Amino acid sequence: MERYFWSKGILKKNLEIFHGSERIGFIVWESLTGSKAHGMLNDRLFILNREFFLSKLEIYDANNQALLGTIMVNLFNPKSDIIINGKRFELEVKNFWQSRWSWKFNGDDLITYQSNEFISKDKGTIEVYTACTEEIEILLLLGLFVRNQFILFMLLIFILLLIVIF
Repeated sequence: MERYFWSKGILKKNLEIFHGSERIGFIVWESLTGSKAHGMLNDRLFILNREFFLSKLEIYDANNQALLGTIMVNLFNPKSDIIINGKRFELEVKNFWQSRWSWKFNGDDLITYQSNEFISKDKGTIEVYTACTEEIEILLLLGLFVRNQFILFMLLIFILLLIVIF
């Protein structure tokens, strides 16, 4: 098992991924609430994109613009699927607070995420249970991109509730 750490500053548009003290990757959004981002993991570049209402997320290879995978996220269903290289992976949100989530393959956890911050959820750990799949880099970045979209959606709901109440 490999353990990584991620950190995203509050109201920042960049997220960093570390292995020990070494920065091995990042995601940078075009804007704080933007739908497009650029990512890098282990010197491999990616483009991440989401539809306006957060449901469809895509990841592309930045070098040749090839679509690597698309996932439809249902905010009210804790499970979503993606097919990469003909293999089906399942994203599962493990708790109501969306502070634990994982990628599974054939029912087994491949990658698990845990956010450490109670309020901001802007720091956490990533545990990778296998090194033998070429899809790990794609899944690892996409899992963090999905998390950010959930946080944006929760903020949107909170703002709408405040507007309705006041």
